[in-house]
Amino acid sequence: MSKIAVLTNDLQYDLVEKNPERVAAVSAATPHFAEFLSETRKRGHHVFHLQLVNDPDDPNAERYDGHLPVQRGTHGADIISDFVDSDDIVMEKSKDSGFYETDLHDRLQALGVDTVVITGMQTQICVQTTAADAFFRGYSVWVPRDCVVSARPEDRDRALEWLEGYCATVSDSQEIVRILDVDGSLPRKEIKTP
Repeated sequence: MSKIAVLTNDLQYDLVEKNPERVAAVSAATPHFAEFLSETRKRGHHVFHLQLVNDPDDPNAERYDGHLPVQRGTHGADIISDFVDSDDIVMEKSKDSGFYETDLHDRLQALGVDTVVITGMQTQICVQTTAADAFFRGYSVWVPRDCVVSARPEDRDRALEWLEGYCATVSDSQEIVRILDVDGSLPRKEIKTP
């Protein structure tokens, strides 16, 4: 059984279609992203889709022109079909981090996972908080720079710099697949603080 899980964040119709910048960023990343997911599945690694579902009573949930997006049971909350496979695991979250008030850690532990590859949208919010929470729980954390997106490139770049400087190994998706093929695992980042 694989000790590696790929976690996607917020690749949902309502969230991606919020504005033209998000649509363009996800469209540009889709070929790399879809290939990476396919290649990791072929190698027997786990894929978890972290699906944001807004609680109608959450005062911090962003409204789009007065409308609460990604509500349970709506098409807008669904994972975009380009990214999901029938063997993937879809699990709900109510906040940015996939670990916050979810059983993600327990589910990963039950599968023997010790390494997570964190992908999706937006890099500076859900990817970053999920990566930090994974690191706090002892996981080795990897982030493929070509499989994370933000509406603004500068937000993505700033988040990737923070992740690389703190808790994650940032690489290209093809390099991650190459390392997996050669070593069978992804090495843990050596943490050094100045």
